[in-house]
Amino acid sequence: MTAGAPDPSLTPSAPSGGAPAPRLAGHLLVEALIAQGVDTVFGVPGESFLAVLDGFHEHRDRIRFIGCRQEGGAAFMAEAQGKLTGRPGVCFVTRGPGATNASIGLHTAFQDSTPLVLFIGQVASDQRDREAFQELDYRQVFGPGTLGFAKWVGEVHDADRLPEYISRAFHTAMQGRPGPVVLVLPEDMLTRMTPVPVLPRAVAATSWPAPGVLRDLRAMLMAAERPFVIAGGSGWDAAACDALQRFAENWDLPVGCAFRFQDTFDNRHRNYAGDVGIGINPRLARRIAEADLVIAVGPRLGEMTTGGYALLKAPRPAQRLVHLHAGPEELGRVYAADLLLCASMQNAAKALETLAAPVAVPWSAWTAAAHADYEANHVAEPVEPLDMAEVIKTVQRLSPADTVYTNGAGNYAGWLHRFCRYHGLQHHGRTQLAPTSGAMGYGLAAAVGAALLYPERTVVNIAGDGDFLMTGQEMATATGYGAGRLVSIVVDNGTYGTIRMHQEREYPGRVSGSVLFNPDFAALARAYGWRAESVSTTAAFAPAFEAALASGRPSLLHLRLDADVSTSRSTLTAIRDAALARRAG
Repeated sequence: MTAGAPDPSLTPSAPSGGAPAPRLAGHLLVEALIAQGVDTVFGVPGESFLAVLDGFHEHRDRIRFIGCRQEGGAAFMAEAQGKLTGRPGVCFVTRGPGATNASIGLHTAFQDSTPLVLFIGQVASDQRDREAFQELDYRQVFGPGTLGFAKWVGEVHDADRLPEYISRAFHTAMQGRPGPVVLVLPEDMLTRMTPVPVLPRAVAATSWPAPGVLRDLRAMLMAAERPFVIAGGSGWDAAACDALQRFAENWDLPVGCAFRFQDTFDNRHRNYAGDVGIGINPRLARRIAEADLVIAVGPRLGEMTTGGYALLKAPRPAQRLVHLHAGPEELGRVYAADLLLCASMQNAAKALETLAAPVAVPWSAWTAAAHADYEANHVAEPVEPLDMAEVIKTVQRLSPADTVYTNGAGNYAGWLHRFCRYHGLQHHGRTQLAPTSGAMGYGLAAAVGAALLYPERTVVNIAGDGDFLMTGQEMATATGYGAGRLVSIVVDNGTYGTIRMHQEREYPGRVSGSVLFNPDFAALARAYGWRAESVSTTAAFAPAFEAALASGRPSLLHLRLDADVSTSRSTLTAIRDAALARRAG
């Protein structure tokens, strides 16, 4: 079969004239998704796209619709699908409240540069612009823009053009800087009959860096004394990560991973220097500040990776800066870099690998020290009675190498970032699903999505108590659709920990709104059909986690943590005392 051509078995049978038999546009849409290689979609059913739901039933042997409990959870699952597969995750929601509930997943996909297509049912065409029931103008609500929700918002009025719109949506979601696309589906359009065929599977166009720019980069490397590489962003594949590793080895460069893209480079490698994000190792922060050349391969260089645009000062860093990114609109948007390279990651990394390195470089000791700092950062003072550092190390020691780790937002994630050693995705594919947007509730929903997409892989979700209940109802989705090797670890300290930390830092002793009133999480999980138990000591964790892994069913471990244990580096008491001392001083 010609590359990029649709599989004939995935298209409706055609009469002798060559055109498919007329069928509902809703059925055509499902056939077009199948032609794009989609076998799982997430969503919450709505009356605005009943014809599509019927199409899923018609083609249930080739594609499945996972009915979720809330549109935000469904959109998070689709976003995780996009991260794991590199192709657009797919989510269906109904108009009005369904669409606005799903907006958190759109925002996450936009900030994380994740390919995603959100289909929204719309009021019938003859009811438009009357503020009909649940009517919204989605071009206004989600209109594309640098700080918007979507790369493109389209509305399909002609059933015969559905394949065109879907093809464009998939190309747009994947090409350049990947991101979310919204397709709006008027209810009456979906019930029209159409004989048009589907279009071939979308293959993203890619770009290479110009040879002259590569020569300039090599010259900058040859002139450097303290270079540093920051890798991350989306669009990576196994070959690209392999090529990036060989580039680092050839030039003996220290490599750090951008915020929540820690599986871009093998954390066990001698050139790895740590994660560049929230809770950064202070030694690593100093090293980046002292670097004379920073090569950013793939990340946007957003607020979290740059320490509030201070680690790399905007708009003109103290370090010489080389920025490689797939989206031309991103280059030069914040930073006036010394060298800009626009290229797809799978090509950029291969191009970097071709740069001829000298026999020896003057910064080998610098690189070795960076990795030594990373190793030293894995040693932490013990905490009683429950040590989160040991919890994370135990999870990784007992879990299979291809385990997918997920988290949402909150201070608890700092332990996962600091103490989990992620494999480069060339070994097992994506193993870290985490929102650079800082969206609470992402972790559990992403874990459910990952467990349903890859039932053979273990999925471990680390969640805070506030974070977990944002999408906790998706436990029902995991149970109902047969998720198996899924363990959710809920860290319960009875507070919105990140907010409480900031309160103690800025307004010491004045706590408002950050106290949580929690259920018995283990009992709640059992009500959803999960296996569950509570853990309150470090010694009790390993046997509880082993039992969860062996159960073969969704499991929850409820960890009770003292509220004073705020981060992997400090306590609320220490933060409060330091704030009071500053005020007194």
